[in-house]
This record gives sequence, structure tokens and C-alpha cells, in this order.
Amino acid sequence: MDRVVRRIAPLVLCGLLSARLVAGDWPQFRGPGSLGHAVGTQPLPAEIGPKSHVAWRTPLPIGHSSPVIVGDRIFVTGVRDGQLLTIGLDRATGKVLWEQAAPHEQLEVIHRIGSHAQCTPAADAERVVVFFGSCGLFCYDHAGKPLWQRRMGPFKNDFGAGSSPIIVGDKVILAQDHDTDSFVMALDKRTGETRWNTDRSEFFRNYCTPVLWDNAGRRQIVLAGTLRVVGYDLETGREAWTVRGIARTVCMTPTVGDDGTLYVAGWSAGGDEGERIALDPYDKFAPTVDQNGDGKFVEAELPKGNVLQRFTQFDRDKDGAITKSEYEDFRSLFDQSQNVVLAIESGATGEATTSHVRWKQPKLVPFCASPLASQGLVFTVKDGGIVQSLDGKTGKPAKQGRLEANGDYYASPVVGDGKIYFIDQQGRLTVLSAKDRWEILHIADFGEDAYATPALVDGRIYLRTSAALYGFQ
Repeated sequence: MDRVVRRIAPLVLCGLLSARLVAGDWPQFRGPGSLGHAVGTQPLPAEIGPKSHVAWRTPLPIGHSSPVIVGDRIFVTGVRDGQLLTIGLDRATGKVLWEQAAPHEQLEVIHRIGSHAQCTPAADAERVVVFFGSCGLFCYDHAGKPLWQRRMGPFKNDFGAGSSPIIVGDKVILAQDHDTDSFVMALDKRTGETRWNTDRSEFFRNYCTPVLWDNAGRRQIVLAGTLRVVGYDLETGREAWTVRGIARTVCMTPTVGDDGTLYVAGWSAGGDEGERIALDPYDKFAPTVDQNGDGKFVEAELPKGNVLQRFTQFDRDKDGAITKSEYEDFRSLFDQSQNVVLAIESGATGEATTSHVRWKQPKLVPFCASPLASQGLVFTVKDGGIVQSLDGKTGKPAKQGRLEANGDYYASPVVGDGKIYFIDQQGRLTVLSAKDRWEILHIADFGEDAYATPALVDGRIYLRTSAALYGFQ
């Protein structure tokens, strides 16, 4: 990673007080604290749709990033004609006010349904920070003026980057788990200079966005990744605690309940009870595929199956061959992976797997959609539209059911005014009552793919599809 910061324009620091978020801001992925809770107490419309309660609709270039809202601005990212764009819009009207293209040499390889603009921006009262994977981190003021740029990568990951930055006080927190050289770091939000950088090289590719957790009075950054959840000290980046026993790959972000309990979920193929993937040891597997006897194998030597399907993940250094070490490392992930939703109690320190895990729930674990905690309940949605409500104290299911919108879920649920909003990949929206015995209040079909998580602010709903950003009231 290129650690050199290139200052594009100086910030005037003298006399500036630290900016505060005020009511009405949705400054990062899933809003304040990544809770997914509406900001403000105004009523929210339930019966929204492409022609219902629409205040405005603004066409946008394609992108998966979710909208963030600070002051009178909305910020999103997108891709148009190979350009990586940061876009500022007027909050009241949806009018595009400015666009800035991020300079880059080439676009990184991404997943077949991914986007080069899939990381959500983070903003405060003075700036917006966006991340474009191997192209790096970029900071602008609210008028679109470049402030600083931090080059990154290239990352070894053919699915691309998906974790979003957050702003905590005077720091930008960025976590990137790839096939090698994973890390979490804090940067000065005014300059882009490194405050601390913590190695996470044991972690394979993951897509968890950092979460700030007040852990019994200690402010910590929480990340869920390969086989374990970790809390890092906000000021130093040092590991403070860990909980083991989750999936080998984590694509969702933790959240925090009303009582301070941390809720985490992780799902990956081969980690469900009764559907586990087990691979033969290298010494048994290799003789059947290592045709030239060189002690490693390339794609052409592999039969169809779990290894060939995940060849680029086994091949961590991307040299085109899987070594014994790479094979055994990945095989061990299948052995240890556990698909679960779990609750971690406040006060965790050190090895906290047995001391602070309140409960584990191995059924109906979601893949990408993050869990939602609200009023003592935890809601999840699994691909196929299977929704469950869990008791936050015990993890016991209160209700499980399948929605009519039975596609995959990449957008995470959000809640406000007693309503939970879900939208599947095909753009089908479902609104549920936020109760243990939830009921369907409304359904709508936008007829456009949807990957972005909605924002709920001051009685308005901001929802992005593959073609446009909607403002509902």
C-alpha cells in the first residue's frame, strides 16, 4: 500500500472547532453508529413506491453505495464511462450540485454483480470521505473541492473492496480485509495522515464496515471477520478483546442494541449445520490433482468442486498456483467456520468467547444484510426473503416467515416510526411492523435492482436503486 499522502489543497485549521453532527444527519453506512435507526421523530410514510409519496427522483450513474446526508447535502458515489464519481446533491430537491472524478490508473477486478462504487461515503459538517478500493481514499468539502487523497492497494481480491469508511471524532477509520495484507487504520480526517495502522493479515477477504462500540465506557472499533470478532482501542488500534466462532467470511456489519449489547452475524457457504464443506488433507488430495508433481496445482489440474470454485481465494498470493500452505490454510477455514447470529455483552476484555457471548443462533443466518436491533428485538433477513425476529436477551425466535420479495438481500434493513424497510436485489420493497410478531404493512416493486441501504431522516426516506435516488415524504 502506498502510504504517501498527497495533499491536494490545504485545510485552514486555525480557529476551527471540531464539527458536531446535529439531528437530521445520516453520516455513514446505516446512519449514526451503523444502527439503521431513523433520525428524528417525525412520522415516516409506509406506502412508498415509484409513484407514491415521491418528493423527487434523480437519475444517477450506476453504483451500489448508500446515500449519506449531512446538513443540506446528500453524498453518493457512482461510475460513468469508467469514471469514479463522488456526487453532491441538494437534500431538499435532489438536484445534482457537483461531481468529482477520482483519478485512477485502472479499475480493479470486482465480483460479477459488484460495482466499483460500492463503498458508502462518510461525512461530517465539513467534509465527505469516499473510498474506491485500489484507487484509494478521497476527501472533499461539501462544495466538491478536493482536500486530500490517500493512495491504496492494489489489493489482492478479485471481488473488489466493499467495506466503507466511517468518521469518529477527528479520525477516519478504514478497514480492508483482502486475501493478503489486511489492515484496519485510523487517519487524520483533516490531512489523511496515518494515526495508527493495525495489521490484520490473518484475516482473509471480508466486507465488514467498522462499528464504534462503547464497551463499558471504553470506545472501541469492532470488526467481524474470518472466524472471529475483534474490538480495537479507538486511540491506539490495539486489540482489546476477541470472540471466536463465526463464519470464515463476513459480509455484514454488526450493530448495537438499546442496552449496549453488540449483535453480530456471519454466513458463508459450508458453515451451516448439516451442510458443512469438508476437504481432504493436502497429502490425500494433492496426489489426485498434482499432475506434474511440483507440489502445487493450477486451475487446469483441478476437477470441478469446492477448490476449483474458490481457486482465487485459495491462491492468496495470486501467483496462479495453490501451495500446500495455502491449501491447508483455507481447508482449516471450512473446518472452523460457523454460521451464526450472536450477542456479545458489554464489558468484554481479552479472550471473551466464553465469558461474554450471551447467545448464539445458527438458524436463518443472513449473508450480506446486516442485523437490525430495535426495542429489545433483533431482526434479520436471509436471501430468499426469510425474515426472523429474535429476542435480544435470549436469541429465541419470536416469528419467522418468507416475504413475497424472495430475492437476494444486499441492502440492510432500517427502522423508524415503528416500521422496518427491506428491499431485495430486484428492487422489491417490503415494510414490516417493528414488533416481535411482525406483520407486512406494505409492498412495492421499483422495477430496478437495489443494493443500497435506505436512509431515514426527519420524516423522509432516501432510497437508491440502480437507476436513481428517490426522496420520499
